[in-house]
Amino acid sequence: MTKDPTTTGGVSQTWDHRFLIGFIMGGVVGAGLTMLFAPRVAAELRQRVTDSARHLGRAASERYQQASTRVGDAVDELTKKGQGVRNGVLEAVASGAQKVERFAADHATSK
Repeated sequence: MTKDPTTTGGVSQTWDHRFLIGFIMGGVVGAGLTMLFAPRVAAELRQRVTDSARHLGRAASERYQQASTRVGDAVDELTKKGQGVRNGVLEAVASGAQKVERFAADHATSK
């Protein structure tokens, strides 16, 4: 006859699990009742949570402003570079147009 490894002397090992679950649930219920019957503690906790949320909101706002400023600076820099490229292209096109005009004028007078 073999013994079931989950039992010891006829007592089930599941008793340990039930005890542990009951112990944890008791702690949760106790914490909830403490907050219910101790309004000062709950008010302090709410205030701490509110303060933390405000702090987090301010920090997020500051980071957003910093990122927004960096993006704005990068856009300004790219705009300046783009305008410089555009001006260079315009100068090259104008110079090329003048050369074509001179070539055409020289070619027309040489005939």
